[in-house]
Amino acid sequence: MDKTEEQKVKDEQYMRKALVEAEAARAVGEVPVGAVVVCKDRIIARAHNLTETLCDVTAHAEMQVITAAANTLGGKYLSDCTLYVTVEPCVMCAGALGWAQLKRIVYGASDGKRGFQHFAPQALHPKSTVTAGVLEDECRTLMQQFFQKRR
Repeated sequence: MDKTEEQKVKDEQYMRKALVEAEAARAVGEVPVGAVVVCKDRIIARAHNLTETLCDVTAHAEMQVITAAANTLGGKYLSDCTLYVTVEPCVMCAGALGWAQLKRIVYGASDGKRGFQHFAPQALHPKSTVTAGVLEDECRTLMQQFFQKRR
């Protein structure tokens, strides 16, 4: 297995962990977005949306996981870390990811309505790389099912 294939396997493995977080969010009535931060092939933080639970519009999965990862590492910069998140980050979260200087952002489903790629593609740190579409179908289906049930 070459490095590209190996990275794809790892990306899917970690995205499945983010999907577990998204399911936890859905189970308590939150929009099902989940995230994990990985550093040196180890998950150092897990989170999901808590906007309803905390009555806080900023309590997105990415914001929660950035805080948890920074606490684990004892510093505000996550430059050796990769974020796995089930849905493309919004502009707010992309800005926070930029300030946290994450090395890599991996997301599942794109968000044409609120995603940063459309509104603020330069929000991330200049050295950050982005991988989109990892387990995209599973991530998109979870969101679609959630919103279909709410209507």
